[in-house]
Amino acid sequence: MKQILGLICSPRKLGNNEIAVKEISRRIHHPHQLKLIRLSDFNIKLCRGCYRCLIEGKCVLKDDLPLIIDAFAQADAFIVAAPTYCLGANAALKLLADRVLAFSGRSREIWNKPAVGLGIAGLEGKEGYTKLNIDSFMRLFLMKVKASRIIYGALPGEALLNKANDEAFSQMAEALFGEPEAACGPRCPVCGGDTFRFLGDDRVRCMLCSNPGTLQINGEGMRILVEKSAHELFLSEKDAANHGAWLARMKSKFAQNKTDLKAVTAAYKDIGEWIKPLR
Repeated sequence: MKQILGLICSPRKLGNNEIAVKEISRRIHHPHQLKLIRLSDFNIKLCRGCYRCLIEGKCVLKDDLPLIIDAFAQADAFIVAAPTYCLGANAALKLLADRVLAFSGRSREIWNKPAVGLGIAGLEGKEGYTKLNIDSFMRLFLMKVKASRIIYGALPGEALLNKANDEAFSQMAEALFGEPEAACGPRCPVCGGDTFRFLGDDRVRCMLCSNPGTLQINGEGMRILVEKSAHELFLSEKDAANHGAWLARMKSKFAQNKTDLKAVTAAYKDIGEWIKPLR
């Protein structure tokens, strides 16, 4: 029996994120067990950027992250749901995404597992970059993105009362263990992303894989061309491993050049007055 991990980024119990994940699960025909993680239930500390997880094989921070890593490794598929806060996915999603390097030792247990992502916004069109946040999260964790959607619902339970969301739930349920969602609109030919930054003239940058490209408009419509760079992050398991190795080399390079780098930063040490929290 398949095990699906539902990742709930909203702190609301029985809110739209939780019930949407459960509704998608109810519509999946394959026999499965639904496991759930509400990120706000866990103590997840801020990444310190020390890279010791890459060198020592595990994160040195003492928190609940090992429980989440185990759950990711044991899952066969994922449903990721995040609410829109201030035109983007709420901070819980990014907090966990920033700790992705701590998962590197078990990346083979996560790589290419199917996933669908769901962003929920209270007002139509006011989701901002929530979908991009969710797409980025799934790709950084090396999941195989089968579908991602934005649905609308403000009050708890409203996402299910909105009939426009009904089709989305069914399509995501079908896509998780079936064929991926059909592309709608221009997509990045490298990563499948659908969010772009327009840089002027005909230049664009995919905001998911961060690769540059060009925009072509002719009688047949609009076409976006993007090429892989020499340094990718998540397009393959090898890319992720190479990026981890690069980060480890940067730490070694810092150690070798520590004296010179400290001489540069020392001139800035006493500029400004720090405001400190009360203890």
